[in-house]
Amino acid sequence: MPEANLVSAAPAVPVAKTGSPIVARLEDIRKTYYMGSLSVEVLHGISLDFYHGDYISIMGPSGCGKSTLMNILGCLDQPTAGKYYLGDEDTSQMEDDELSTIRGARLGFIFQSYNLIQQLNVLENIEMPLFYQGYSAAESHEIGMGLAERVGLADRVDHKPFELSGGQQQRVAIARALAVDPLIILADEPTGNLDSKSGAEILNLFDELHDQGKTLIMVTHSDELAERSQRWVRLRDGLVESDDRHNA
Repeated sequence: MPEANLVSAAPAVPVAKTGSPIVARLEDIRKTYYMGSLSVEVLHGISLDFYHGDYISIMGPSGCGKSTLMNILGCLDQPTAGKYYLGDEDTSQMEDDELSTIRGARLGFIFQSYNLIQQLNVLENIEMPLFYQGYSAAESHEIGMGLAERVGLADRVDHKPFELSGGQQQRVAIARALAVDPLIILADEPTGNLDSKSGAEILNLFDELHDQGKTLIMVTHSDELAERSQRWVRLRDGLVESDDRHNA
């Protein structure tokens, strides 16, 4: 099993003209929700490439399709039409068990509400993804302790989530997201429940991960948060309104 490092080798995927490998590709992604005889198309044909080492903010007004797009990127939902390649695999027609497998092995999730298991302590929460990937107890412990130290919680590994501050809980969530050394880290409003000091600490961790070569995709309403990233993708009415690079 791999060791608990924070930088993973890029998979064998197409290489962009920039020289950076493409780690995810959306081709004409459409998503329609059906409610009886009523149908609502939320995404109207999204095509985007995401490159290894990108730090991306997905932005736009409420109802523009950000959450739907994030669910597709996270293999939590499938498009109605179009193709989504994660690494070199087309996930668009995968069954639920296949999606679960690729989600657990290649993606790390950071949620606004942390989504920690309250009955488990810090170390057990960090180790949870490793259990599902078949790591041994010894391997999981070594990786989990290394990541707890990495996010500044080595002295809190026996604490339950309710014994931690919001910022500390989000650091546990970041460590858990890193446990399987994912291809992409997906963050949904990661500082939305935090005070400004804790939010700044989390964003500093994101900066470090980006500097170390991790690929981060963050959904946010905040221009201030987005300023930390190098690429802004703005959605409007289920379409890409703009895709700009800065601070690269």
